[in-house]
Amino acid sequence: MKLGVISLGCDKATVDSERLVGELVGHGAVVTPELASSDVILVNTCGFIDAAKQESIDAILGAAKLKAEGVKAVVAVGCLVQRYKHELQTEIPEVDLFLGFSELHHLVPALAERGLITDPIAAHPGVRQFLGDQPHVRYLKISEGCDHTCAFCAIPLMRGKHRSEPLARLVREAQQLEAQGAKEINLVAQDLGHWGRDLGVGSPKLPDLLEALLKETSVPWYRLLYVYSAGINERLVELMARNPRIVPYIDMPIQHATDRMLERMRRPERVRTLREKLAWLRGTIPDLAIRTTCLVGFPGEAEDDFRALLAFLEEAQFDRMGAFAYSPQEGTRAMQYEDDVEEGVKRDRLEEIVEVQRVISGERLARFVGREVDVLVDRLEEEEGIKVGRVQWQADDVDGVTYLERGGWTQPGGFVRARITASEDYDFQAAALT
Repeated sequence: MKLGVISLGCDKATVDSERLVGELVGHGAVVTPELASSDVILVNTCGFIDAAKQESIDAILGAAKLKAEGVKAVVAVGCLVQRYKHELQTEIPEVDLFLGFSELHHLVPALAERGLITDPIAAHPGVRQFLGDQPHVRYLKISEGCDHTCAFCAIPLMRGKHRSEPLARLVREAQQLEAQGAKEINLVAQDLGHWGRDLGVGSPKLPDLLEALLKETSVPWYRLLYVYSAGINERLVELMARNPRIVPYIDMPIQHATDRMLERMRRPERVRTLREKLAWLRGTIPDLAIRTTCLVGFPGEAEDDFRALLAFLEEAQFDRMGAFAYSPQEGTRAMQYEDDVEEGVKRDRLEEIVEVQRVISGERLARFVGREVDVLVDRLEEEEGIKVGRVQWQADDVDGVTYLERGGWTQPGGFVRARITASEDYDFQAAALT
């Protein structure tokens, strides 16, 4: 069976796709980049915001049209399907299977019934099928779902309550990723700090998982993406400070910076706590880079609230920031709020906050000029003769890059010792030392 894959959404969804495709490959499927020549097209959908929903629907419709060219079956899975399965079945009947998260175990038997899989009882080997273009950068999803009740977020409605993956399974998966060439593994979840809380009395916590991964693998870089401040504790910070294989980088979303807005958003933190945590982190982990996320235009956000958020960004000096304008999500508490902000105001605030952070990011990067660093090479720019990679303070895809001159013979996935020679708003320039 030739399998075409369309994987949309976040890095956590990519992990889901790789695990699912790995199972199908274990049953004889062969992945092809040519969708029109596929026997089966698998679409992993996203349902986070309206734009993502539309992208997912367009992808499903595009895949369904290819049935006229010989595609035998189209399967849609993921967040959008989990929330709107019945509506999708009604509106797009040409799709053969819509499977929610609790139904994915039906995929192999259903394809076997259609004669598309000839070995329906083969054991799943548990090996993920790489779907990207940089096999040295991989993601390890350590838990599913979320117990937070943020007023703007529909993730718990799609993904359910928080559920931790067992430690032994995660270590085994990390070992497999290393065997596939991983040099950087990014730990992802809705909140990494919640890992282990549901595994019983005396269960391991995030520092235990990190220690196990460090002990049982030789992966050079581990990176923590998306940790609420409440999950950043003394043991975790001490482990990061003393072990260079956990890169000095953390993604800590704040969303806003006035207690009134944080309470309205149903966020667990308050501004005083954020200040204290940031000061402690920076004082304990040398050269720590902190990324955050902010949401503007949430219902009830007054001009004073927005100005306070900008002032906090100036004070906190985050190295990176992702910003979003609020859009209502069906089923969330914020849908009940009647004081939404005008769309034009949302756009203006989004543009302004991005510009403020652009300047801050540029100033933060400048402090590294002249520093000797390890650059992980991601790709080659053949025409310019430049290698493009990242230093430890740059996460894949969401942050800037490092342009490396004179990188020797190092290929993507290799490290080059270099000196940073210049910085821009988000990027570095560096010269190889050997």
